[in-house]
Amino acid sequence: MNNIVRFVLACSISIALAVPAMAHHSAAAFDTQKEIKVTGTITEYRFKNPHIYMVLQVKRADGSTSAMEVEAGAASVLNPLGFTKDSVAVGDVVTISGNPGRNSPDSLMLGKDLYKRDGTYYPLNIASKSIYAARNDAETAKTIEGTWFSPRTEFNSFLGGARNWAVTDKGKAAMTVVDPRATTQKDCVPIGAPALMFYPVANTVSVQRDRVVMKVDWMDSERVIYLDGRKHPAASETFALGHSVGRWEGDTLVVETTNFKEHPNGLTTSLPSSTQKRLTERFALSQDKKSLIYSGVVEDPVYLARPVEWSGQWLYRPNMPHSNEKCDLDVARKFLKN
Repeated sequence: MNNIVRFVLACSISIALAVPAMAHHSAAAFDTQKEIKVTGTITEYRFKNPHIYMVLQVKRADGSTSAMEVEAGAASVLNPLGFTKDSVAVGDVVTISGNPGRNSPDSLMLGKDLYKRDGTYYPLNIASKSIYAARNDAETAKTIEGTWFSPRTEFNSFLGGARNWAVTDKGKAAMTVVDPRATTQKDCVPIGAPALMFYPVANTVSVQRDRVVMKVDWMDSERVIYLDGRKHPAASETFALGHSVGRWEGDTLVVETTNFKEHPNGLTTSLPSSTQKRLTERFALSQDKKSLIYSGVVEDPVYLARPVEWSGQWLYRPNMPHSNEKCDLDVARKFLKN
């Protein structure tokens, strides 16, 4: 494994601050160096992917009222933090803190934290605190089957660690100019694996006789890993999430994925992937059976100078629901107007 690029999954403060923008698009429309707080009545509310939006009718100091549009995180991301579809409703009076819009600070903001009239708190951003008290869940898994959650620290670390990858000249050129408007997620096309698998959303694994199905609660993503001995199709036949075949090594699932389509965000939010991308993944229960160790190697000679190895973990969350919200194309592109 000497030819493998190894990186430590460590979360720094700078990465943590950057990731909210990485989750879907740039926060360039907002002044993240300023924080404002507004109180108003919710007049519009859309619990959608990849963003939740609401409009507040706010009373100003001079007695006048005006509308404040609040952009929040994705339904899929906030759901595990405790903000569900029924957390707020039209007519609720709430106080929201966040960052003002650069060009329209009095009418647009990026929401971070929400408080209802009775003091109930809800998170509005991937970096906001969870409403769930930190604890070690007593439940343990028997196999890799079930619902799992990749913590934000794992998501941060994977994307942050990508800065240290050895890339080709073509990879360097791609990473030099990153246009947030070019993200495929504006078209409801998710980023590629393995980055996709680190999104802090519910990920349900179903083990069947001839396949394993992984439903990732991010932009309707579903992966099928065939266990029936089939071969990969011809190289000319490509798929957005590739073609996956797997095998069991004891209780560990080993997956080989090839036949990827070219993808502008196939390796990370700023690094494309080619049809030569190859992914080897391992899914194994931890010793205490409370987490799943997700590790592997990704190769792409077009953009990566050397293969990259990673290792992270998902937490067992058998009672965590999916948001059940499909990606809304209009919502996904709304940030382009701002």
